[in-house]
Amino acid sequence: MTWRLDGKDIDSMRIRVVVPSITEEFEALGLEQYSPGARPGTEISVTLLDKGPASIESRYDEAVAVPDIVRKVVEAEKDGVDAVIIECMADPGLQAAREMVSIPVIGPAETAMHVASMLAHRFSLVIVLDRRVPMFHEHAHRMGVAERLASVRAVNIPVLELGDTERVVKALVEQSVVAVREDGAHLIVIGCTGMIGLAEVVERGLVGQGIADVPVIDPGILAIKVAEALADLGLSHSKRTYLTSPEKEIVGY
Repeated sequence: MTWRLDGKDIDSMRIRVVVPSITEEFEALGLEQYSPGARPGTEISVTLLDKGPASIESRYDEAVAVPDIVRKVVEAEKDGVDAVIIECMADPGLQAAREMVSIPVIGPAETAMHVASMLAHRFSLVIVLDRRVPMFHEHAHRMGVAERLASVRAVNIPVLELGDTERVVKALVEQSVVAVREDGAHLIVIGCTGMIGLAEVVERGLVGQGIADVPVIDPGILAIKVAEALADLGLSHSKRTYLTSPEKEIVGY
C-alpha cells in the first residue's frame, strides 16, 4: 500500500471540480472529461453553481459567479475532499476561495501559465473569444509571466458552442499555427477548460502543418495532476498570503 506524506492512502484521494456555471449538461460532461486525467483511485466529483451565469465569457460573468464558487469550495472542504479545481480559465474567485479554506484550490490558468513558462521560452494561449484577450494579458502580468507570453489568439467560438468538436479543433489548429509562425510561440496553452481533452489532437494538427516539437498544454488535465501532487505532498496555499476573512455581517449571502 502506498501512502502520501500526510499519512493518507493515495488510493483514497478525492478531488472536487467546481464548474462556475448553472448549465446542467456541464456536470456530466465535466465528470466524463476530467475522470480520465486522474490516476486510478482518485475520485473526481463535479458540482455546478446554484446561482450564477450559464457560462463565463466576461468580467461581469465572473463577478456574479464568485459568491457561489466560494460557497462550493467551502462545502468541498467540509465534505473532506483533498483539493478543489475551479473549472474555468478565468480562475474566478480563486484568491477569495483560498482565503476561506485550507485545502489546495487550483486555478487552471494560473497553473497552466506557470508550467508553460517552465517548459518554453515563449508560449501562446488560444482562447474562446477576442473579447477575453485583455483579461489573459492582465492574468499574465499579475502572475509575473507576461514576458513569456508570445500572444493570445482566439477561436471565436462561444463556450456554449464548444460541443462542436470538429469546428473547435479546426479553429484551435489554425490559431495555434499562427501563434507559432507569426508570434514566435514555442508552446501552446489551450485557453478554455471547455476544450478539455483536445491537446493531443491539436499537437497532431500542428505536425500535419509541418510544425513539430511544440507541446500543447491541456489546462484541465494539468490541474488534476497538480491537485494530486499537492495533496500527495501535503502542500497548500500559505495562510500568511491568503488570510482567512474575518467574520462580519454580510447582507444577502
